Amino acid sequence: MANIAPVKLHAKLSASGSEKWLTCTPSMRMEEPFADSDTDFAREGTFAHDVFENMLKFELGLISDKEYKTKRKEQEAHEFWSKSLLDNVLAAHTRSLELIKEARKRCKDPIFMVEQRLDFSPWVPQGFGTGDLVIITDGLVEVIDLKYGKGIYVDGANNSQMRLYGLGAYNQFGMLYDIFRVRTLVLQPRLNNYTGEELAIDELLDWANNFVAPRAKLAWNGEGELVAGDHCKDGFCRARFTCPKRAEASLAVAQSEFALKPAEQLTMEQIAEILPKADSVIAWLNDIKEHSLKQAAKGNLVPGFKLVEGRSNRRYTNADEVALRLKNHGIDDAVVYERSLLGITAMEKVLGKDFTRILGDLITKPAGKPTLVPDSDKRPAIPVSNSVDADFS
Repeated sequence: MANIAPVKLHAKLSASGSEKWLTCTPSMRMEEPFADSDTDFAREGTFAHDVFENMLKFELGLISDKEYKTKRKEQEAHEFWSKSLLDNVLAAHTRSLELIKEARKRCKDPIFMVEQRLDFSPWVPQGFGTGDLVIITDGLVEVIDLKYGKGIYVDGANNSQMRLYGLGAYNQFGMLYDIFRVRTLVLQPRLNNYTGEELAIDELLDWANNFVAPRAKLAWNGEGELVAGDHCKDGFCRARFTCPKRAEASLAVAQSEFALKPAEQLTMEQIAEILPKADSVIAWLNDIKEHSLKQAAKGNLVPGFKLVEGRSNRRYTNADEVALRLKNHGIDDAVVYERSLLGITAMEKVLGKDFTRILGDLITKPAGKPTLVPDSDKRPAIPVSNSVDADFS
């Protein structure tokens, strides 16, 4: 069995950002002047991967019981540790164990690798990534990737990141093992999403040679056409704030011949033309506001604007000192304290797996507010009725 420590470096043409640079090939070079942002969501995801890795390595005998417990103790002291995170990682771990069990059934000597560096540089300059779990059995390589976030649903089918991982696995191990098929799987436990695909090697290589390689070459050189779309925001493109193509696409909507008409005067055909672009325009405007504020904080003011203090609320400098002083003045606790039930999300985080067992019958989820989405959305359509019209009202 092989095992390589987690890779801390990031490829310029990364697998995780491949939807972005395969769609908009100049984007990678445009991003270079902008620093990568580090958010709590990203740090939490990194921590979840660390917990997942520790579990898998112990299950596969890659670390000792002592090493596992030592690491686990460190993790339990981490700021992101919670029962909710543990339960979600355990759900992904359980699915991984099923795959491991299946591999052992169909093959006498399966190969298991955790946090394996995967090199797909024959098709993408300096291209590499990390497979959370890689399994090799007779004729088949499987690449499994944990996605801890829940803000964006990650479809494992026709997923360029997962395909590049599969390509990297084949590139590295195809000479050692007879690999005819590649299977990929996304583990997104917080959305109960376990999707993927299986491709014949010939199909994967055709995609790599005829689609990926030529576009990767353009991307590496910063060439090709700029393309605006959902990948700008969903792919967290660092150049999205100043991208001229994105601005052009958004302004084109605002400057269209019917943009200034009241909504009720538009035809359904006109609405059908503008509605798919609405979210992109709103996202662009919000990004402009965010970018302008950050620039102003650095002293780069937008002409005609100034930086001022926003509204704020009073707060105690020391809550414990406030409570002590009130007590010393004879103020009863019942007067100064209020007790309220934790919200559902906070309660679920505290109770973890026990949440459903203890409170399941006391939780209800009302129907969501009706919203318009493209026909390609996987959610079932709501039958049109007077009740829907009342919901909007």
